[in-house]
Amino acid sequence: MRVIQVGIGGMGNTWLGAVQRSPQVEFAGVVEIDDEIARAQAAAYHLDPALVFQSLPEALETVEADAVINVTPPEVHREICVRALEAGLPVLTEKPLAGNLEDARAIVAAADATGVDCIVAQNYRYRPLTQTIKAILASGELGAVAAVSCEFYRGPHFGGFREEMPHPLIIDMSIHHFDLMRFFLGSDAMAIRARSWNPPWSWFAGDASAAALIEFGNGVQASYTGSWCSQALETSWNADWRFECERGVLLAQDDRLYAQRLLSVKEGARGLASAHDDKREIPLVSMEREGQDYLLQEFLEALTKRTSTATTAQDNIHTMEFVFGVVEACDSGGLFNL
Repeated sequence: MRVIQVGIGGMGNTWLGAVQRSPQVEFAGVVEIDDEIARAQAAAYHLDPALVFQSLPEALETVEADAVINVTPPEVHREICVRALEAGLPVLTEKPLAGNLEDARAIVAAADATGVDCIVAQNYRYRPLTQTIKAILASGELGAVAAVSCEFYRGPHFGGFREEMPHPLIIDMSIHHFDLMRFFLGSDAMAIRARSWNPPWSWFAGDASAAALIEFGNGVQASYTGSWCSQALETSWNADWRFECERGVLLAQDDRLYAQRLLSVKEGARGLASAHDDKREIPLVSMEREGQDYLLQEFLEALTKRTSTATTAQDNIHTMEFVFGVVEACDSGGLFNL
């Protein structure tokens, strides 16, 4: 599969590496509007300078390609995705699907109209911790989930567009955790209450901390607290999770997974008493590929073998509605119903 990667600085490094690690994918060309970044990356990744273009239309006119990988800032996603889809090229795009809900829906409409695949890179789904959580919940071992809580605290200094976004945490980071809630629970958010704020020491222009209460269509209640301005005791990027289940609890802390099962509830001297087994650590599943490497292989197989993928634009629009529902709840200070 020959791909055009649009955007090769910053997060583009991750995809440059993923493509070069794949024995079945190669570059037809790359697009970068910043000449200095283009020169530096072409040298670092041994790219043919003749295949480095300043725009997607220029690349499409010059080279033959099978697909496009979109690693541009969110506000450019609609332009790049729609142009590629209308040219008949499937797209693997970085999240978020777009910088706003209107643009996201326009991309979905273009994918529907052309019948060409647009896949969103929700890479956090494809990590050993998250795959193990999904397997345990799906097995029914702990019974039905009633509630889930997620806590995330980091203090990254990115520079660039993230530090100018109105809701950087929610739109660029919490989107992963909200997408994982959908993945874990097999349901979509229905009602949201949320608040966002910016600590006095924040280096972000927009609110970099938030808390939300979410009700899902299947009745599960979720709570989320996160910050991109934490000064110490950070969580992992995957966040810490607790699932309150019918027959026990599943707990993820610092990328390690634990479970404790309820064995029985019996009458005791002081009323009903619960008996549990010992808290145990659950080994994580082994994965041949993770993250972007997994997504790239899944994308390849979807195009060559016509297999299904989980994170199509048509499915991911529900994650986008979730994300911007949280934004709307924060901005309005009230309840937002999806």
